[in-house]
Amino acid sequence: MTDLVLHRRQRLIGIALMCGTVALFACLDTTAKYLNTEMDAFQIAWGRYTSAFILTLFVSNPVSRPELLKTGSLKLQILRSLLLVASTVLNFLALRWMQLDEVLSIIFTFPFIVAMASIPLLGERIGWRRWSAICFGFCGVLVITRPGFTAVQPAALFSLAATICYGFYAVITRIASRTDSNQTSLFYTNLIGALVMLPIVPFVWQSPAHWTTVALMLMTGVLGSLGHFLLISGHKLAPASVLAPFIYTQLIWVVILGYVVFDHVPNVWTMAGASMVVGSGLYMIWRERKLGRTTTSESVLEGPRD
Repeated sequence: MTDLVLHRRQRLIGIALMCGTVALFACLDTTAKYLNTEMDAFQIAWGRYTSAFILTLFVSNPVSRPELLKTGSLKLQILRSLLLVASTVLNFLALRWMQLDEVLSIIFTFPFIVAMASIPLLGERIGWRRWSAICFGFCGVLVITRPGFTAVQPAALFSLAATICYGFYAVITRIASRTDSNQTSLFYTNLIGALVMLPIVPFVWQSPAHWTTVALMLMTGVLGSLGHFLLISGHKLAPASVLAPFIYTQLIWVVILGYVVFDHVPNVWTMAGASMVVGSGLYMIWRERKLGRTTTSESVLEGPRD
């Protein structure tokens, strides 16, 4: 097998893994939305991080792999983990009232948050073309929420706040990756998430009505962890600029799952706004590939990951 054929095969496998990743994350959001009908969003977040942490203990086993706990900056790991926990809870709150496609369309603006946060935190510069794409993308959010026609749904603000938290999480994760591996960052994310949610869950606890509810709570952690595993594996086989556009296929999954599970059909405004957001995101990826940069591509691959 020639190097060219091997290179192409690795890229195709990486793309397949990315498509599998977004399918798992779509299932995670669908499960969280379904659980919202039976329990508090904070309890769902607790189940997601606790089950993921227990799974990580068995798979990674920090006792036999103490290097997993070594970090170049514990403060950065704590900060990024807290931002992700906040993003997860806010996203689950938004899912209680909004359709899957509406929430995801707003969250797809997080590469724009990353680009803006990279100016003060990473010292990067944004040209007028990318600023125009950012403005166009946020106009897409206005089309989805339609503040001029009806009162802005509070849940949309939850989704936007979740996106902002995730944007800063992605930038800080990139800073932490200079010294820490993906496995180390993933371990601290689940550990800190479980620790933060533990003292909160007694105040919102609702006993599961059926064993299937417990299984779904455990499934959120499995879906999140398996999704991250496929993401890391795909990233090793193909560059970010190749994989990034396929993250937007998640919108197809949430539309299908939203219809099958909740009988939700996307409205014209949501699809129009989502097209604007996705189009501007793809333009930023193309622009940065042309400039030889990967800020947006890497940020797209990093999230949103609940």
